[in-house]
Amino acid sequence: MMALRQFYLNRAETSEMKQNRINIGRRDFLKAGALAAASAAIAGSAGKAAAQAARLDEKDAQAQSLGYKHDATKVDQAKFAKYQAGQNCANCTFYQGKPTDAWGSCQIFAGKQVAGKGWCSAYVKKA
Repeated sequence: MMALRQFYLNRAETSEMKQNRINIGRRDFLKAGALAAASAAIAGSAGKAAAQAARLDEKDAQAQSLGYKHDATKVDQAKFAKYQAGQNCANCTFYQGKPTDAWGSCQIFAGKQVAGKGWCSAYVKKA
């Protein structure tokens, strides 16, 4: 009789342990999910801030080779005869910002922002 009683007690303990393990698993899963959601929100806002801060420097090697200037009126017309008054990044095909934005991304200078009033020799008028 004692052995039968011990059998049922062991079985009950085992069942209870499995149930606790499942509950702990669910609890950990929910904690991890909440942490992942919070991390994604923080990373998204940090990514936007970083993208806005990465402005192209006129001294950058690629910028110099293409004659990029933050202010299109200061382009060396003797060196870049292609330049014409009225051309600027804001009305270029490669400019990704709105025409009224002071700074926007450019397909030529990947990962950098260019001035809407800027210019480089890769300029192609927007259609």
